[in-house]
Amino acid sequence: MTTSGARPLWQGRALAVLGILLCAFSLRSAVASLSPVIHEISADFPLSSAVLGLIGTLPPVCFAVFGLITPLLERRLGIERLTVIALCAMTAGLILRGLVGESVGLVLATAVIFAGVGMGNILMPPLVKKYFPDRIGLMMTLYTTAMACSTFVPPLVAVPVADAVGWRFSLAMWAVFAAAGVIPWLIMLMRRTTDPAAPALTRPGIAEAAPEDPDFAATGPIATSPSSRRLFARLARIPLVWALALTFGTSSIMAYVAFAWLPVIMVEVGHVSASTAGLLLSLFAFVGLPSSLLIPVLVVRFHATRPLFLVGAIGGMIGILGLLLAPLPGLLWLWTVLFGLVGLLFPLALVLISIRSRTPESAVLLSSFVQSVGYVLAAIFPVLVGVLHDATGGWTVPLLVVGAMLVASIPAGMIAGRRRTVEDEWERRHGAW
Repeated sequence: MTTSGARPLWQGRALAVLGILLCAFSLRSAVASLSPVIHEISADFPLSSAVLGLIGTLPPVCFAVFGLITPLLERRLGIERLTVIALCAMTAGLILRGLVGESVGLVLATAVIFAGVGMGNILMPPLVKKYFPDRIGLMMTLYTTAMACSTFVPPLVAVPVADAVGWRFSLAMWAVFAAAGVIPWLIMLMRRTTDPAAPALTRPGIAEAAPEDPDFAATGPIATSPSSRRLFARLARIPLVWALALTFGTSSIMAYVAFAWLPVIMVEVGHVSASTAGLLLSLFAFVGLPSSLLIPVLVVRFHATRPLFLVGAIGGMIGILGLLLAPLPGLLWLWTVLFGLVGLLFPLALVLISIRSRTPESAVLLSSFVQSVGYVLAAIFPVLVGVLHDATGGWTVPLLVVGAMLVASIPAGMIAGRRRTVEDEWERRHGAW
């Protein structure tokens, strides 16, 4: 239940709300705006299969690499300054991507974008925890919904805009949101510099507002902590951390496998047209939108982590079995919706990163560890599915492997449902954090 100490969302934090939402929108729009206009780009300069494959592999690779680098940079620069740097990288990359004239430039500009996105992915949960400790459920709902919406909007408008004014403008226009996201954070940084009486940008609101859920609040001392390097090493020794990583990794695997292969599977197994396969992929993505609205509140207020995880995992398994056993055109919509329930795992994992740590500082490290491991898995599985398809000449074995991953993730989901922080787990096993 929400405590009486919770204060209005906008009270003293309007800039943080705007900064987080604009950054969250940019994280997905930067990724989703390219693939719809690939054909228009290739009409201007050649894009080989190798280049397209490299661009497809860049997101999880950059997310994993910059997920590991981000805590080191945050330690030196602070979370707000690093957020500004991440948004500036996205802005510059998006503009450059609209100006390139050959494939190498396209790859390099895309890498700059994904470097910024990789840092932003890690910083969002700690920012929510830092500025909204009393409103984690509500703010995570807004944040994950912004990300979900920015997954749908670019594919819908990219091609019409490209047809009207060209693909370069269609790609570069998304820089507006990333650039706008810089402004609130710069204002907060300047206020701190020019006004000595302004509150420090260190866990604002902690002193005057109680956490939304006292069970997830700090259960021990908050102020004193070892170095980030030592903390990162400790995280690798905590089973709860690996359970969170596997939960996030499973979500990422399902998303990247679906976006890479689901249309092909629908055409070859379900015998539908390419346009219908594209609609089914959109349906798969759309299923995750309601979950972004509901899951943060269900987890923070009602502790529904385990039931939600089971709904996502079991629904995904039933969808895969349906594709294997009854791939009839009239049933593909049902199997797609059921498989799309794995979309519950993404907002679930993001909320858990925020509430399974005591402080924003440890949340940065936990976010880095969990997302880096998850994106490494996400980079491997789409390639593995393609290799298995080529080796077996069909989709039965690849789909069974994807389903087996969901089965293997269930114990991790149960462990992630424990209402403890990573600091609690360490202290229970090893003593003082």
